[in-house]
Amino acid sequence: MSEGYDNSFRAAGGRALGLDVGQRRIGVAVSDELGWTAQGVTVIERRSLREDVRRLAALAKQYGCARIVVGLPRRTDGRLGPEAQAVQAFGRQLESATGLPVEYWDERFSTAQARHTLLEAGVRRDRRRQVIDQLAASVILQAYLDRRRREAQQREEHAE
Repeated sequence: MSEGYDNSFRAAGGRALGLDVGQRRIGVAVSDELGWTAQGVTVIERRSLREDVRRLAALAKQYGCARIVVGLPRRTDGRLGPEAQAVQAFGRQLESATGLPVEYWDERFSTAQARHTLLEAGVRRDRRRQVIDQLAASVILQAYLDRRRREAQQREEHAE
């Protein structure tokens, strides 16, 4: 087995869909089949729950995703507020519609990190608005992938 490789990605079909769910937009990212990297793919302008779920289910199918990772907006003290509860309700709808497991990942500061990255790269303000949610989804998914890889490495070390 290669170092830090997470077999569950390949066994489950590979990819994960990462989401940054906001009130107006949903940033979407997808992982590679090995679960190493996350790439932003699109931003969905929210229309209705039914339409949003339909579009995300189509993307999950298009990319061959085996799971969905949804950013969970916790308060700075770690508690869940109304926004997090709304995201969890959305996640349950998505899980029901797709049959894919939905996992939640703490998204605190992901948008701030995405904004900082875009500013450092010199991206113009109008362009930042277009891609920030997509980049935030990528930040969320990459953090999730990195954690899974570390956990796989630890399991491997303990098995030896």
